[in-house]
Formats: sequence, C-alpha cells, structure tokens
Amino acid sequence: MTDLPLRTWNGLVIPTPGTFTLDPAHRRLGFQVTHMMVSAVRGEFGEGTAVVRVAEDPLQSQVVAKIRADSITTHQPDRDSHLRSADFLDVANHPTIDFVSTRVAWKAPEADPIFAWARLKGRTPGRAATPEPAQPTTFVVHGELTIRGVTRPVALDAEFGGARRTPTGEDVFGFSATGEIDREDYGLRWNMALEAGGVLVARTVRIELAGEAIREAG
Repeated sequence: MTDLPLRTWNGLVIPTPGTFTLDPAHRRLGFQVTHMMVSAVRGEFGEGTAVVRVAEDPLQSQVVAKIRADSITTHQPDRDSHLRSADFLDVANHPTIDFVSTRVAWKAPEADPIFAWARLKGRTPGRAATPEPAQPTTFVVHGELTIRGVTRPVALDAEFGGARRTPTGEDVFGFSATGEIDREDYGLRWNMALEAGGVLVARTVRIELAGEAIREAG
C-alpha cells in the first residue's frame, strides 16, 4: 500500500506498534453536566497530557493520561472558581485528574437492520444495490479514573478516527471517546435543592474526549 507505518487489523488500517503522545493543538478534554434539571453545561480542561502505547496486539495497548484540575473552564469565572474549590475538585489538595487504562475491548460494527432491508430491496431486478454507510469502529477502554484522590473504574466508548501522516511528516491517529461517571463517587457531593423539586447540579457527568496522537520519534 505505502511505506507508512500502518497495518491492517480486523479490516481497519491502524498504526504499527509504538508510543504516541496527545497533540496539544488538536484535543478536547471536555465534560457535560445538567444544570437545574433542564439544561446542559459544557466545560473542558485546558491542560492535560496523554501517552498511548500501541501494542502488537491492539487490544493490549495502554493509555495513561493526566489532567491539571485547575485548568477547568466553563467560560464563567465565578462557576469555575467554585469548581476549583473544596466543594468540587479541591485543586489545592488534588492538583491532577489521572486515568490509567486496564484493558481494551473491541466492539465490532453491528449491521443496521434498516440498511440490511435496503440492501435486499436493492437486489430486486432493475434496481441498483443500496450502499450501506460506513459503521463507526468502537473500542471500549476500561481503566481507573482518579479524581480528588478517589480511584474508581470507568469505561469509555472510544471511536478510532483513522491514521495518517501530516504534511510535516508526523504520523498521527485520531480518536474520540465518551463515558459517564457519578461525581458523588469521587467525593464531589456539593449540591442545592430546588424549590420546585430536584437539585441544582446533576450527579451524572458525561465525559467528552477527542484529539490526535502523534508518534514519538525513535
């Protein structure tokens, strides 16, 4: 195919084994939480690092990530100061949020019954076959997430975005990942009851990650 450091695995073109680091220019370390039971507030962390070690067997690959807790922003200064305080992340005593993967599982794309029916229709005389859209390729990355000194297991649904060589000669691959945690499991229990019922801040936090990882030289 090319002389690029790529290989084929389960029909995917993936990088050959090596160590990759998160590109700070192409990343989102984000989250989402429901406010007042009615709307989503989104935020992100501006500073964080990650190392991905791609193994010969892709399912033996490992991810290690570290985020600076005080780099949190929801683009509202008063709220951000509160999130850094002891009510939430307590960044003075717990400066980082850490993740270490423990295993990777592959979720093969599932056939969509609607498109399966369309393909059958496409085989009738006089009709062109109906192409099925490409299905996303999802890995489940299991690991240990540490927030505020508390470590809990978490599973992230990670989508592989493909591998390429940049115009400047760097080998990269892209990804996105999502997952959910209960913030109270990590000691982030502050809340306020609403007069009409419910609470000010939801317990469930949705993790939203995306970026590119660059192969280390050597």
